[in-house]
Amino acid sequence: MGLADLHMHTIYSYDGTATVPAVLKRAKRNGLDVIAITDHDEIRGALEALDLAAQVGIEVIPGIEITTAEGDLLGLFITKKVPAGLSLLETVLRVGALGGVCIAPHPMAGGMGMKSLSAYSIRQALKHPEAAQILIGIETYNATALDRESCESAEILANWLGKTATGSSDAHILDAIGLGATEFPGQSAADLRAALIKGATTVRKQSHWSPARILGGWALNYLLSTPGRLNPIGQVFTAQRAYGEG
Repeated sequence: MGLADLHMHTIYSYDGTATVPAVLKRAKRNGLDVIAITDHDEIRGALEALDLAAQVGIEVIPGIEITTAEGDLLGLFITKKVPAGLSLLETVLRVGALGGVCIAPHPMAGGMGMKSLSAYSIRQALKHPEAAQILIGIETYNATALDRESCESAEILANWLGKTATGSSDAHILDAIGLGATEFPGQSAADLRAALIKGATTVRKQSHWSPARILGGWALNYLLSTPGRLNPIGQVFTAQRAYGEG
């Protein structure tokens, strides 16, 4: 079985704290076979990760966490940006036109900074036959979501809609990578895509972090990583050195 984390951020996100090389090294160290880099409305981190992945020995799925008019959406297996602010349906169709697939991250979740899709929005988009073939998954476990009850609701929603369940970290700091993950038959990104389409995945959960640890860890790393976010290309800074990830 392979292990993937399909939702994480680098310093190319406005709220990310880790460089791309540091993310790749930590993901490999944590036993992940495949990761998706999904920065907010940005593709540069994913493309950088694609260039470096072979050196680290891990497969990278390029992606984006796209801000739709109705909430966030993960577009995976794409190498071009999709504009923010479009309807959910239009966004899903654009991801499909680029050869990608979509997963609804942390649906119905509230909390600081969360822009989550509602069950109604997802259901309405799935009424479109083409969109239903592109929006294939629901993130039923988000390891760093402050709204824990939303994970239970997401699992119910995935079962109701017949969509593949995924687990992810939504990591914004290195320590969180792999806290939530998706098991799948095989080990490659191609195997993972096939499993997502077939619904042949298993969600792996680790111990929940407390809200204080989630917010406190992010705040500290955010402050330390400010210089890198201002100029993210090739940056290695104090936060990574502190964890031995330089």
